[in-house]
Amino acid sequence: MLLNRTKLTKPRRRLAAVLTAATLGVGLLAGCGSDSEDKASDETPAAAGGTFPVTVEHAFGSTKIDKAPKRVVTVGYTDDQTVLALGTKPVGMVDQYPNPEGKSPDINTQWPWVKDKWGDTKPEVVMKNGDSGPNYEKIASLSPDLIIAVYSEIDKAAYDKLSALAPTVGRTKGEKELFSAPWQDNVVHISKALGKEDEGKKIVQGVEDQLTEAKKAHPKFAEQTSVALSWYKDSINPFTSTDVRGRLLTGMGFKYQTKIDKIAGGKFSTELSPERTDLVDVDRIVVINDKADTAALKKFELFKNLKAVKKGNVSYLLDSEGPAVGAAMSQGTALSLPYAIDELVKSVE
Repeated sequence: MLLNRTKLTKPRRRLAAVLTAATLGVGLLAGCGSDSEDKASDETPAAAGGTFPVTVEHAFGSTKIDKAPKRVVTVGYTDDQTVLALGTKPVGMVDQYPNPEGKSPDINTQWPWVKDKWGDTKPEVVMKNGDSGPNYEKIASLSPDLIIAVYSEIDKAAYDKLSALAPTVGRTKGEKELFSAPWQDNVVHISKALGKEDEGKKIVQGVEDQLTEAKKAHPKFAEQTSVALSWYKDSINPFTSTDVRGRLLTGMGFKYQTKIDKIAGGKFSTELSPERTDLVDVDRIVVINDKADTAALKKFELFKNLKAVKKGNVSYLLDSEGPAVGAAMSQGTALSLPYAIDELVKSVE
């Protein structure tokens, strides 16, 4: 699963990557470019639309983007999907869900919610989930004219290295803990960098309208406390209310088990000791795992004894396998959320 951030294939997908956010610094290293910029202009047509120049403030300072970027590299785990939603195909992206060695096309370009938008394009992988940081040499070789590092754990040192290659936009200024910014904020933030803030806001509104419809159609959700979790390393790993999975459930109307936030220590998930299994003893449980881990969880005696399990109020959602509803939840992007909302509603009705 993104525990390393988003894949819940092992809840650790995002967890896997060491969450080391150094003290946020202010300041911007001007992006270099000239030769690579000239080269890029001949290779890739700019996406339609966009208003420039634009200046984007972020956690590491502010970045000015003078003209529509033609070669965008994304180093945030799910930033590529937001860029795709806004009409641009990144030339480099993060391999969020491990792709089998030698297999092509990359699984991350084949999800039901992105496949059509990628088409035959095969972006380069500039970082794999669990890596300590981006591959700067690979990024440089792609001659980017914009780097997006929003849904990311990069620190100031990494930001400085990236901004020396091209203008770089870091995570939002308001993100207090890594990966805790609302997905809406991230969409608008990235859309600003692409000169399409109005379009980004319309995309956000569309997803919010879908959530509102789900709440209206299922008022009983508001009466239930929920939690999203996965089984990882022989332990139950629930997600916090500020994680994308938690935000999706509350966005649909559910209350969330916020006691988890208190013991997570600012992380997006936490590993429960057996004696704290009571924290997931709620009305509705959403499990995000692939088949093998789901089977192991179902054999865990303390899980079997939870009231939601006994009542059948558990949604078992496959992560990267099958319809990959878990992946859609874990990614929580402008492209994956419409799919996740539809499928999640079906599973909890």
